[in-house]
Amino acid sequence: MASLARSMDLERRLNDSLGLTPHLGWSSWNVAQCDAASEKYALETANKFIELGLKDVGYEYVNIDDCWSTRERDESGNLVPDPSKWPNGIKAVVDQIHDMGLKFGLYGCAGELTCASFPGSWGHEIQDAELIASWGVDFWKHDNCFTPCTSEPFPQTCWEGSIDTRPWYGTMRDAILSVKDSKEMLFNLCNWGRNEVWTWGYDYGHSWRIEGDNWGDWESVVRIGAKASEIPEYSGPGGFNDLDMLFVGNGVLTEPQERLHFGLWAIAKSPLVIGADLNALPESSLKILSNKDIIDVNQDPLGIAAGIFQPPNAPGPVRGEIYPYWAGPLSDGVVIGLVSANRAGTLSVNFADVPGLEGGSYNWKELYTGEEGTGESISFNVAENDIAIVKVTTS
Repeated sequence: MASLARSMDLERRLNDSLGLTPHLGWSSWNVAQCDAASEKYALETANKFIELGLKDVGYEYVNIDDCWSTRERDESGNLVPDPSKWPNGIKAVVDQIHDMGLKFGLYGCAGELTCASFPGSWGHEIQDAELIASWGVDFWKHDNCFTPCTSEPFPQTCWEGSIDTRPWYGTMRDAILSVKDSKEMLFNLCNWGRNEVWTWGYDYGHSWRIEGDNWGDWESVVRIGAKASEIPEYSGPGGFNDLDMLFVGNGVLTEPQERLHFGLWAIAKSPLVIGADLNALPESSLKILSNKDIIDVNQDPLGIAAGIFQPPNAPGPVRGEIYPYWAGPLSDGVVIGLVSANRAGTLSVNFADVPGLEGGSYNWKELYTGEEGTGESISFNVAENDIAIVKVTTS
């Protein structure tokens, strides 16, 4: 079973001031794939952040994913924003988003091409870092398509574990750090969890994908959530396990599944990146995504991810399944997650059995319903594929 407490010698490694809590934002890919990589979506989303109150609860990054450029670099080797998608160029859009008090992110790839076969950064890392810094980009997602594998030409995807992905992520990290205006740029390693990236990602970027993509189905939530339970100790201020974009508000999960998905990502200290069209977001999904109490847990300055624990007489974890009992320390208490990932049931714990708590009476609050109480234990009837998130206050 993974340890709840991360080693405190992993304080901040890459940069002393960036990414001390997981980033909150939106990404274009899950909305309309290539069609969403445009000025229109970027500005509409930024305005929706304000209109829907998402900015007020902490969401700030408007991130454009694959397909934003033309298919070829220009004669100087520079990436070129697709003029049909970016009629005013990218810097003008970034400036508008900055004027709203928000931040702007872009997507690139470590390989020769991006996953959608647009130009990648292979051999152009410094040139690309200088260009995106000149535009004022605040976040760079570095994907892993068309990178070296066991044979040439490079394939679109390679899962061969013997191929070390670190060198090309190190090359882009160094390129970003070498550019004066890019030192305030978050760097996301999208290597799909290869080479156990959680064990070394903190020296390379501010967050790192721990698994393959969230494909927008319940099976992906279970697969990724189960993986997160194995490695919570590798997250910490400035470097976090990234569980991939949220499928809350896309119409593919039930409301309980959306609560579990969002809540588990939050207590695991994953970046919370909305992957839905904010113009068509259901009210129930907006309520989940804007739950300030749960966002505050995600953004707690201690920065320690919740992991699993086994109460007395509870069955042990099963690999590939989401375990029912989670807990993690907060700066003013402990968060407990009670998860019913495959069947409804009553989940109970004595506080004395929760890591970070001792025997005795505490004040607590369930963060979805707002129910509050005081006592030495908690017990909740949790619907199938749902979660109860309880904050226990110790100070």
